[in-house]
Amino acid sequence: MTHLPVKFRHLRTLIEVARQRSVGKAAEVLNVSQPAVTKTLRELENAIGAPLVERDGRGIRITQFGEVFLQHAGASLAAIQRGIDSVARVRANSGPPLRVGALPTVSARIMPGAIEKFLALGTGSPVKVVSGENMVLLEQLRADQLDLVVGRLAAPELMTGLDFSHLYAEPVVFAVRRGHPLLSGEGFDFARIRAFTVLMPTQGSVIRPFVERFLIAHGIGDLPVEIETVSDSFGRAMIRKSDAIWVISEGVVAPDVETGETALLPIDVSETRGAVGLTVRAEAPDMPAGALLARCLLETVRELGL
Repeated sequence: MTHLPVKFRHLRTLIEVARQRSVGKAAEVLNVSQPAVTKTLRELENAIGAPLVERDGRGIRITQFGEVFLQHAGASLAAIQRGIDSVARVRANSGPPLRVGALPTVSARIMPGAIEKFLALGTGSPVKVVSGENMVLLEQLRADQLDLVVGRLAAPELMTGLDFSHLYAEPVVFAVRRGHPLLSGEGFDFARIRAFTVLMPTQGSVIRPFVERFLIAHGIGDLPVEIETVSDSFGRAMIRKSDAIWVISEGVVAPDVETGETALLPIDVSETRGAVGLTVRAEAPDMPAGALLARCLLETVRELGL
């Protein structure tokens, strides 16, 4: 492709000449001399390889080639101006509010570091973080109650009109209290979990199918005592005060595992890994603050080695 030395001033000059239908009037608006306007137009015509303006009595008119080029020149100039305005808003600390939905696993493990990085950028955009189930957050996103959602990739039929950007992959784990009976002994029999209360993700939650397939693959159908919950506070309290087993995304209990308050059953859960990322409305306008937060999320993920 031939390199065309078309610059911002070329586009602005042509658009103003077309608007004023006069080189002289365009020169006044642009605060330059008439010869400068004429020279700029000639440079642009040489770059394009076609005449863009021609004399029409005492004024000028845009040629057929000029009309075609103007359609794209106007759009380009508008895009550049939007970019300049977006940067100006960020620099002026007057950004619009950013409404973020995050799964509990993300809220506990990723969001604190990412929000800290985002605030350090000084965008001035107030941030609202809402935690909840994936399906609920996606519905709020569709209803324009949220600007973006950080969570698991939903089923294809739930992603219509939405765009997903991958951040990392996360497994489901079996969390228990420190000193749980299943942690003792040399061997681990997965079927023994049937003897304990099991906290399961709710029907319709994004990780429920992963868990059901995993249990069936290991020969476990119905659980004698099962409690469905999406409450991380309830799950955390339940396993601390009993021998219950909490089936949950790894990120929710990762901080507790690091401090030693919670332990994980020695089970290979690699096949339960699912994509976690950023979901936005496909037709939503670009948000500079959202793009900055996405970068902060990615940096945090990399720092955590996920």
